[in-house]
Amino acid sequence: MSEEVTYADLKFQDSSKIENIQEFDQVGTKVYTTSKIEMEKLKKLQYFKEELQKNVSLQLMHNMNNSKNITKLSITLQTIATKLCYELSRKKPEHQCNPCPKEWIWHGNSCYLLSKDFKTWQNSDKMCSANNASLLKIKDKSVVEFIKSQNLHNYWLGLSPRKDPTDYENLEKKIMSPDWFTRNTNDRSDRMYCRNIIDKIYIYYDYCTTPKKYICEKLANPVRTESILMNEVPAGRI
Repeated sequence: MSEEVTYADLKFQDSSKIENIQEFDQVGTKVYTTSKIEMEKLKKLQYFKEELQKNVSLQLMHNMNNSKNITKLSITLQTIATKLCYELSRKKPEHQCNPCPKEWIWHGNSCYLLSKDFKTWQNSDKMCSANNASLLKIKDKSVVEFIKSQNLHNYWLGLSPRKDPTDYENLEKKIMSPDWFTRNTNDRSDRMYCRNIIDKIYIYYDYCTTPKKYICEKLANPVRTESILMNEVPAGRI
């Protein structure tokens, strides 16, 4: 009797072990299957991420190329607008596309004011400063050509004052000279000499306290394309 019980118990235990093993196998299979599915999802997400990064990179490159093209087009448009405005301003100085203030002359990239009143060199410099400008400096041959075209005579220039005068100097030899004034409006001695234009192409020294006309210069504003197009409708078309 005891042997049957023992055998039955053993059989029952073996049966329980088998069931546990089967359950474990089922759980393991589920875990494996779940892991495989999640791995596949992860691979898909990784692939999607890589494709998205490629598309973003391509889009950025495309945008950069578009940006460069837009910049080139803007520069070309600005150049054409400036040339057209310059021609319009030659025929009609008060044209609204003119980038210089009223009574200022547009030449190259700058605006020039030729004064009608007479002032000392120091006061001339202050007047230019009050107009957000400075006394004329000869930076290149284009400025020299502008001076020649205006037949200027006895106008103060933006050259630093000095204690001793020298002989007449040719204007073109002063292009980009370190002598050009860098702004210092301290009171000048009555014996200081400042330079002005004589006979269009020569520089002459005179006392800084001598009243003369003066030339102010400042950078011209960019020409606005819309200012050219406005009111430029051909006759008969409204």
